[in-house]
Amino acid sequence: MQNLTIVMYHYVRPLAGSRYPELKALELDNFRGQLAHIERNYTVIDMEQLIAAVGPEAVPLPENPLLLTFDDGYMDHIDHVLPLLNARGWQGSFFPPACSVIDRRVLDVNKLHFVLASVADPETLVRYVFSAMDEAREDHGLERNEAMFARIAHDSRYDDPATTFVKRALQRELPEAFRKSLVDSLFSRYVSSDEQDFAAELYMGERELTHLLDAGMFIGSHGCQHYWLNSLERDAQIQEIDNSLAFLERLGVPRKDWVMCYPYGGYDESLLGILRSRGCAVGLTTEVKVANLADCDPLTLPRLDTNDLPMSAGTPRRQSHIATPEP
Repeated sequence: MQNLTIVMYHYVRPLAGSRYPELKALELDNFRGQLAHIERNYTVIDMEQLIAAVGPEAVPLPENPLLLTFDDGYMDHIDHVLPLLNARGWQGSFFPPACSVIDRRVLDVNKLHFVLASVADPETLVRYVFSAMDEAREDHGLERNEAMFARIAHDSRYDDPATTFVKRALQRELPEAFRKSLVDSLFSRYVSSDEQDFAAELYMGERELTHLLDAGMFIGSHGCQHYWLNSLERDAQIQEIDNSLAFLERLGVPRKDWVMCYPYGGYDESLLGILRSRGCAVGLTTEVKVANLADCDPLTLPRLDTNDLPMSAGTPRRQSHIATPEP
């Protein structure tokens, strides 16, 4: 067994002159430069090679192996990523959540990204959340604003305290129904009042995903509703996994040796047991390091964010990591 570099991508797009130039995405020119760096220094492998390497026969990987993974099923991936991978004869592994494809719903985490990209000062959003908390404090038993901010708003890897607070409060900390109503309100106010139209522009549909498969790309599970799977009870975890597998079968993805990519990197022992019982071969986390295949559980492989590899010079780096990790 050997070390394997697994790189995680989310948004990949030309930002300059776009409608959302402040979106924390990977600039397309930087992606081109990064692929050139990868071509010089690594051997890009297919997901099938990884599955064989962690399987019973432990088929060895080539020297300096690297796996390319793309989360959340964005149209970016077919518009901008696929042509560049095809030109090099490389496979990418793509992980779309079923709900954004089937129901044409914008994930709450994506709503937050575009709200943050549309509001110049994140303190504006902090004040909005504080005001809403004041009105709902007794109904939901919420802690004081200043106490919550002090508890969750410390600097994260990529975000200032105000942005970190908005992300954590509206992704996990506040009660689900309450935080969802706040996210919906902010999205409607600052981004779009037509969620389905926005979703159709943001995410791939079944036709695009089938095209990826036809082009030799790999598609795996990213859950159905894009939940923090480690926050769910076991029955809800089972439902999420089984629904996501039904979605993959609908696309024509084989059920044998399938791959799980955990939304937000969240998993627990209960979930791992469910995955093993359903024949999952590989699980991808958001833990930041190179995978040592001799030591790692194949269902908890770490990945590097795109920012952890060199990019082309002359363009500022922008993070592509979807969620602010838990402290």
